[in-house]
Amino acid sequence: MSTATLFCNARLVLPTGICPGEVLTEGETITAVALNASLERPAGCRVVDAEGLYLSPGFIDIHTHGAGGYNFMDGPEAIYGACRAHMLHGTTTILPTTVTGSRQELLEYVELFNGIELQRPGHPTIHGLHLEGPYFAASQAGAQNPEYLRAPQPEEYEQVLARTKRIRRWSFAVELPGSQQFLRRLREEGIISSLAHSDATCQEVFRSYENGLACLTHFYSCMATVRRVNAWRIAGAIEAGYLLDDLYVEAIADGCHLPAELLQLIYKIKGPDRVCLVTDSMQAAGMPDGEYTLGGLPVIKEDGVAKLADRSAFAGSVATTDRLVRTVCRLTDAPLYQAVKMASLTPAKLLRIDGETGSIGQGKRADLLLFDEDIQIKKVMVRGGFVEM
Repeated sequence: MSTATLFCNARLVLPTGICPGEVLTEGETITAVALNASLERPAGCRVVDAEGLYLSPGFIDIHTHGAGGYNFMDGPEAIYGACRAHMLHGTTTILPTTVTGSRQELLEYVELFNGIELQRPGHPTIHGLHLEGPYFAASQAGAQNPEYLRAPQPEEYEQVLARTKRIRRWSFAVELPGSQQFLRRLREEGIISSLAHSDATCQEVFRSYENGLACLTHFYSCMATVRRVNAWRIAGAIEAGYLLDDLYVEAIADGCHLPAELLQLIYKIKGPDRVCLVTDSMQAAGMPDGEYTLGGLPVIKEDGVAKLADRSAFAGSVATTDRLVRTVCRLTDAPLYQAVKMASLTPAKLLRIDGETGSIGQGKRADLLLFDEDIQIKKVMVRGGFVEM
């Protein structure tokens, strides 16, 4: 029996624009793409008439703490449950993200993660682990538990690195004592380093960039900007993000963390090739308003966002990736194909997997979405197989 699937009558969302066309998949791979033309139909192949819907690459979420009532820190079934919840909104590749905790909790979690199925049937591809913390500035803690914040400690992170090879990103404050040594160590391991929850100055970010820093985690959130020191203005990490053209930035484009003006500014200056749309979601994503938790801290979902119980700060988002694309199209002048790029090809490039996924191309993984004008997901294909919606 043929495992081929032919998508016809679709509007293909490509990195360079949107074009009518057809796509053929075989097994887990895209085997042919035709623009303004028809493909030969292999005998016995399944034909999917897109009826004019958009056919897009699957979305890639490189920063998420949970969804669907599940926190990624709560064990294997919670990991799978949160992954599936995100998949129903178009995410086909995902990086579960930790929150700050004790050394023992960190070590136990990476060992638990070693046993996770990275390609479980009916679930998105888990590309690896994103460690957010615990090396953060206390002044920029945000919703991270301040009890566990600390500077990079070689005796700790060497233990972590020895226990797993599944870490793909590590976010931390680059101005802390020992951070430059830590940056070099991550570079040796091929782990992507990101600045987060940081009071770093612009010059400290420049130095870290020269040492391998690749990304600014949740741009603007828990991040220093211009301030006065003894009457002199000192630029911060936000200004470095704009000045360093090659530096990637995450944007939580839920319409709450970043107002329209900042989303427009980020898109205008950084452009779609350096902006990664991320949910930074917690367990309340896809769930009704109410009380939840994040890293042991009580959280309230209301007004389309998660907040600490005292409402003093946001506590991650409740967004899914389809909402990010929808919001960027609504609040900025980014065309749909560029918004999709920021949720697919650009994060794939940051993760160095753009040769495998992130766009519709021959030889790439068959991670595909069908959605309408309102970015409402109609079908999800992961690794060549449709999933139940």
